[in-house]
This record gives sequence, C-alpha cells and structure tokens, in this order.
Amino acid sequence: MGEAKRRQLTVQTQALQAMVVDTPGGRIHVQWDHGASATPNAQLTFFVEFLATTGVYDAWVDGCPLSYTSPNAPSKRDVLATWLLAILAGHNRYAHITGLRADAVSLQILGMNKIISEDALRRSLSRMSAEQSQAWLAPQLLSSVQAALSIPWFLDIDTTIKPLYGKQSGAEVSYNPHKPGRPSHALHTYWVGNLRLVLDVVVSPGKEHSAAKARPGLIAVALLNKSEIQSIIQRTGMIRVEPTFKSSQCPTNTTRAAATSSPSPNTR
Repeated sequence: MGEAKRRQLTVQTQALQAMVVDTPGGRIHVQWDHGASATPNAQLTFFVEFLATTGVYDAWVDGCPLSYTSPNAPSKRDVLATWLLAILAGHNRYAHITGLRADAVSLQILGMNKIISEDALRRSLSRMSAEQSQAWLAPQLLSSVQAALSIPWFLDIDTTIKPLYGKQSGAEVSYNPHKPGRPSHALHTYWVGNLRLVLDVVVSPGKEHSAAKARPGLIAVALLNKSEIQSIIQRTGMIRVEPTFKSSQCPTNTTRAAATSSPSPNTR
C-alpha cells in the first residue's frame, strides 16, 4: 500500500471513531455516519461544549429573572434552552419551534426535559419586563467582549431603519429610505469599531432615528463600561466625538463616537 493511500485510510479511520464531547446534558459521543438519520443540528454539540466549559451557559440561565410557582409550569432551563436552540437553528418566527420538538438529540445535548411549545415560549418571555431583560442580558453580552476593551477602542454607533409589515409595537411611519411610507423600527447599534463586536442594540420606534435618540443608549453603554472609559480618560484626558453626532437635528444613518489614546484636531 502506498504512503498516500495509508494516510487516506488513517484519516477515514479517525473520522469513523467516536469523539467524546462534554455538554450540559452529559457526555456525548459524536460519530459521523453519512447513511444514518440523525439530528440536523449536529454541529451544535461542539458549540454547547464551549458554552459548558466556559460556564457561559449556566451563568446565562442562572441570571435569568424568570420564575414560576406552578408545579405544571416548564422549568427555566427548558424555556431558555428552547429559545437558544431556535436561534441557533436559524428560526425567525415562534411557529418554527414546532419543527424542533421531534429532535431528541438536541434535547439531550442541552440537558433539557422537553422542548416547549411556541405559545409557552411566547408567554414565558412576556413575563419579563424590559427593565429585567436589560439588566439580565446586557452584562451577559458585555462579558463576552470585556477582555477586548482593556486597550483604546472606537465606539461605532449605527442607526438602521428596519421596515415592518403587519401590526407591531413601535411601528411608525417616518424616515425610511428603502420603503418610503412603510412603518419601521430604528435600530441603534453600539459596537467596537473594526472588531465588529456588538455591545448593545436599542430598538426604538420609527420616528426615533436621529442622533439625539441614540444618546440614551450611548450613556447606558458608557456606564456599563465605566472602568474602561475612565482609564482611557485618565491616560489621555479626552474623548473624541464627531460633530455629526453632536447635532441633535441631523437624521444621519451612521454616527461615530470614539474613545482614543491619541490627540486629534477634531477633539471636542
């Protein structure tokens, strides 16, 4: 047998051997079999192992303010795991969750008792107020990028107009370059420039698309990253803000505020 064929046989043998992955649902053995029927979310196993090893998943579940008193209610872990599984499966409607209820493999991977129905998930998420959700999810999101904020960084603020169809809360007719006359939401996104790491997203009614409406979200992000921004100010004594963001009457699509370690003639 030639050397090339021997290497190919070794690769095929290794591919057929089961890989051991530790997940919240216990130890899972992953084996590739192109002829067998299995879960379409097989790659979920490796991502869930990352969540379990780092403790991100357990911290996310434990920090959720959702609670039940009825013995017939679903567990908090089942609610959040169903939500997570639907997002990772690419679903964008509650009705799509029905397609997951026959997937017993994903159920075991996430350590769930059951995949709840779409109505149960909708009711569960509605039990949490906007303030509770913000206090729960904002620190979870920032913890994933906290290590990258120890050096000077640019804070990009982008306002995106999202056209809406049907009746939705906050749908208002205003500035809409793609669908004039169509109700919309204004999404104010705050992220670390160049790295494209999202710090927060504020969903506002369609008429709140101006730079002035993005300021409350900017202040909230600054308070959550207070230590990093204070350290930058202590080293440089300045924060640079472009004039377009300072104009409250400017319906701009993209504005930028930046914390930098180098002086600039544009500094205000």
